[in-house]
Amino acid sequence: MRITEISGYRVELPLHEGSYKWSGGNSVSVFDSTVVAVKTDAGITGFGEICPLGPAYLPAYAAGARTGITELAPHLLGHDPTQLSVINGLMDQAMRGHPYVKSALDMACWDILGQASGQSVSTLLGGRYGEDFPLYRAISQDTPEAMAASIRNYRAQGYTKFQLKVGGDPEADIARIKGAARELEPGDVLIADANTGWTQHQAIRIADAVRHDDVYLEQPCLSYEECLAVRAHTSRPFVLDEVIDDVHMVVRAFKDQAMDVINLKISKVGGLTRARQIRDLCVSLGIAMTIEDTWGGDIVTAAIAHLAHSTPPGLLFSSTDFNSYVTVSIADGAPQREHGRLAAPKDPGLGIKPRFEVLGEPVFVISPR
Repeated sequence: MRITEISGYRVELPLHEGSYKWSGGNSVSVFDSTVVAVKTDAGITGFGEICPLGPAYLPAYAAGARTGITELAPHLLGHDPTQLSVINGLMDQAMRGHPYVKSALDMACWDILGQASGQSVSTLLGGRYGEDFPLYRAISQDTPEAMAASIRNYRAQGYTKFQLKVGGDPEADIARIKGAARELEPGDVLIADANTGWTQHQAIRIADAVRHDDVYLEQPCLSYEECLAVRAHTSRPFVLDEVIDDVHMVVRAFKDQAMDVINLKISKVGGLTRARQIRDLCVSLGIAMTIEDTWGGDIVTAAIAHLAHSTPPGLLFSSTDFNSYVTVSIADGAPQREHGRLAAPKDPGLGIKPRFEVLGEPVFVISPR
């Protein structure tokens, strides 16, 4: 089997709630997502998706993803997409860094491997654990009262894990965390996610102020060293996210006892191949994980679901269903939330079928000259 053509589609994904706000005054109202189609001479086409959380979150942006994919695509033509390590080696040889650019291409190759073998991606990633798995709900930054009300609303939809977007003014954030903590019921989990928005001294002050509240603290500061210093000053469970961008950082953080949980984002590490490597290492080390991505629609949600569903439940802290946040569906067969839980598709590959009436015409097509 050989890759014969790689095409890309741009699609806008508006939010049901109008906007999504996090630290530093950042917000997004419409996500710019890129879907790739990898065609083969065997008549199988695999699909992947990459959707950065705007240009101000990580070193990634939507137009850059499309430009990077057109740079990489010629290097993959003529190669076997089911040879995943070889494909990733070719991408790394052709482009240093830029893991988010490689993610959708790697995802599409997993889709091809699943279709060619007649197995779901979750089976290829290790097998399904149970019937479904728990989700968290991200709560956009707002007033303490509005965020507390959101917890009540989302609990009514079946969620029991709530990721509170903080990382702003310390006084306001303390009020946000305490107000949200008062809404918790037995079995609920609250995560205060600063998205790198606090300085070290602010984070230590806030951690001290909420030391008696039932809350996890997530990525308080920009640098690993700052987060490590905050970790040393708090007894609250600790989550690292933005700084966990490859397997080496996981090893370093484990050695330093820098966290209790990591957020494993597929595109941040370069795709499902690298995400599986990190997932399996974390399972061996006993590190709990939230498995997700930067953002996306139905295709990213399916990929997240396959990785999460094939993770031992005791170490799957949570996951997410990005397709429930947006108003546009880009693929049939994608998993849908039920009572705060999700299940990976059982059909071969990712188990999705793109809706080309939504995707429209490709914005690029790369084929042999």
